Amino acid sequence: MTTQKINAIILDWAGTTVDYGSLAPTRVFLDIFRQRGIEITVAEARGPMGRAKHEHIEMVANLPRVAERWNQVHGRRPTADDVTAMYHDFLPLQKQILAAGSDVIPGVPEAIRTLRDMGIKIGSTTGYTRELMEIVIPLAAAQGYQPDVVVCADEVRAGRPAPWMNLRVAEMLNVYPLDTIMIVDDTLVGIEAGRNAGMKTVGVTMSGNELGLTLDAAQQLPTAELNAQLETISGRFKEAGADFVIRSVTELPQLPGF
Repeated sequence: MTTQKINAIILDWAGTTVDYGSLAPTRVFLDIFRQRGIEITVAEARGPMGRAKHEHIEMVANLPRVAERWNQVHGRRPTADDVTAMYHDFLPLQKQILAAGSDVIPGVPEAIRTLRDMGIKIGSTTGYTRELMEIVIPLAAAQGYQPDVVVCADEVRAGRPAPWMNLRVAEMLNVYPLDTIMIVDDTLVGIEAGRNAGMKTVGVTMSGNELGLTLDAAQQLPTAELNAQLETISGRFKEAGADFVIRSVTELPQLPGF
């Protein structure tokens, strides 16, 4: 079977191209719930990662354990107003953390240059709002990473798993058919959004949300333990329908289709 030529890629940001381990948003989700007397776990904070941030907060608040704890502390379950209030707190806290937590993942600028030399157009999507990305984009550009297009969750009708961000990028890049576009994401919901858009999908295992470790922490794991964890994560991406699974964006130029 012949592999169709890829004409464009659409990359996620946190955990895929910047912020190794997707740590910046995780810290803020923990903080905004803690401010209300609710301790959530890292796993709970990371569960909806990749979605628009208001929806992410709502999903965490409505987890059975979190909602029950909220009832114990506040005498009622969390409401839509509570979610909105946390979202409003999320934005300034996230801005503070992004200013120091938007390092480009090692090897990304070089991989993107290689792909551009192959004639590939470079788009991107994010669960962050445009307001937040106004902090991240120039920081990434100063480190050598600047996609042709950035579409944010607040610029479409619905974020992931809906396909709208991906379709908006395709339109802005003027690339079709859709199956000549490749989605690259470190979250399962990102893979779902790519499939919903009719595009090829690539899961990123080591630099992103699923492993959730800094580069140093990942490298300090015993090789057997790291490989076992990455194999488990790879299985989750494949179950979600990913066409390919890689450890980081540095491996992209070696995939079939380029």
